[in-house]
Amino acid sequence: MNKTDKLLTIGQFAALHGINKKTLMWYDETGLFKPAAINPENGYRYYTYHQSPVLETILLLRELDVSIDEIQEFMKDRSAEKMKVLLEEKTAQLDLQIMHLQAVRKTLSGHTRNMETLLTMDLPEIRIVEKEEALLVTVDIDEHTTFEKEVELITAETARYRLGRLHDASYGSMIPVTSLQSGRFDHYTKLFIEIPFLKQKKGLHIQPKGTYIRAFHRGTWDGIPKRYEEILAFARSRGLTPSGYSYEKGINEAVIDRIEDYIVQIEIPVF
Repeated sequence: MNKTDKLLTIGQFAALHGINKKTLMWYDETGLFKPAAINPENGYRYYTYHQSPVLETILLLRELDVSIDEIQEFMKDRSAEKMKVLLEEKTAQLDLQIMHLQAVRKTLSGHTRNMETLLTMDLPEIRIVEKEEALLVTVDIDEHTTFEKEVELITAETARYRLGRLHDASYGSMIPVTSLQSGRFDHYTKLFIEIPFLKQKKGLHIQPKGTYIRAFHRGTWDGIPKRYEEILAFARSRGLTPSGYSYEKGINEAVIDRIEDYIVQIEIPVF
């Protein structure tokens, strides 16, 4: 007898494919995958080695979350063409899942950095830091934009970029440096969304790579103008020229209950 025709017990066949015997029993009961033979005296199931490719196909499809009904339909009339179409469809879905998981990982890394900053920060300190380029989705606002309208604008952009949840991205606001220099510390002109793994730059705001002043403010927004005055004085004392925009974002929303404890990170590019 050829070894590929040798009968294997259900335990041997299950072990060969790294699955539980109950899985094979269930596949038999549903009609998805039948044993090659059944002992009429004791009902024991037996399989042959040449059934392995079929089982592996089923296991692959199950791993790709293809339903039992879909697999049964495919197995009734399987072909290379149908297999190719099915695998291409599942590959596309898998690529989306990978992108989402990568985005989630980047978001978690960002939250972790924020927590590390909270644990090590010197709140009054103003520092010089180096930053990498970041791509930001922005929406324009002015002093007449209501909070409800801001929520509407942000919601539209998160839907446009297919964000599953708000916390899949970082959010903040922007003030032109020219406004800060003229004392208009509440002249917010844009809201920004930093979305992980954006592939295109067209239509996006580029937060430039380079040297930044970084400072923090804790408490309500009433105290931010004074903090900006301190930041601008710091820049003058070191011969630094702010440019572009100031980028503000909260870093501790997840771990506070009171607005008085809210911490805003402020970053301004300088040269």
